[in-house]
Amino acid sequence: MKKLILLLFAITFQSCHSQNKETMEPKVKKTDAEWKAQLSETEYEVLRKKGTERAYTGEYWDHFEKGTYVCAACEAQLFESDTKFESHCGWPSFDKAIEGSVKYNEDISFGMVRTEVVCANCDGHLGHIFDDGPKETTGQRFCTNSVSIKFIPKK
Repeated sequence: MKKLILLLFAITFQSCHSQNKETMEPKVKKTDAEWKAQLSETEYEVLRKKGTERAYTGEYWDHFEKGTYVCAACEAQLFESDTKFESHCGWPSFDKAIEGSVKYNEDISFGMVRTEVVCANCDGHLGHIFDDGPKETTGQRFCTNSVSIKFIPKK
């Protein structure tokens, strides 16, 4: 039994540490000065400094057109409009991200334990994920800052 447990531990440890480094590192890398030159002050504060826009103030919290939401910093596709739902929280909410488009980080700021969601392409802060989304789909809620995304309408 001990050998089996040790074998399972070794396999788990190896698989966690043998991931392709390219998938863990952002593809788009810029200096702080380059990000400041590209982004508005508010975009920079949210996307690069992990800020949060005030509830019910963002452009997309009540936006429900058909299309795709992309990262405001690098334009990587993040969410399809058919995964957006009305959560009554004041921020755009999605129940699923496009596969491989986001990464998850532990966030222990402000005395809370949450899971931060960042763009997998540029590490831009998007928001947080919670387990209070629609039970009939994924049960997840990607609580996203409007300023961290842009909408591309479906043609």
